[in-house]
Amino acid sequence: MAKKPEHHGERWTSSEDKRLRELARENTPTRVIGLNLGRTPAAVQSHASEIGQSLKPPNQSPYGTGRSKKNR
Repeated sequence: MAKKPEHHGERWTSSEDKRLRELARENTPTRVIGLNLGRTPAAVQSHASEIGQSLKPPNQSPYGTGRSKKNR
C-alpha cells in the first residue's frame, strides 16, 4: 500500500499557497510541486484550480500552432 503524503487531508496554509504560486510560475511539474509540499499531484491540481493558479507552462505554444523545422 502506498504511503500517504505528509499533509494528507490537512487544510492548505497561506504559506503553502504562496509556495504553490512560486513553483507554478517557475514551471515546476505538478508531481514535483506535490513532493515539495507533501501533497499528491491531484491535490496540487485541485487546489491550484481553486485559487485560480494555472499550472500550464506559459512559455510553450499549444500543439499545432508552431512552425515545423521543415518550413523555416
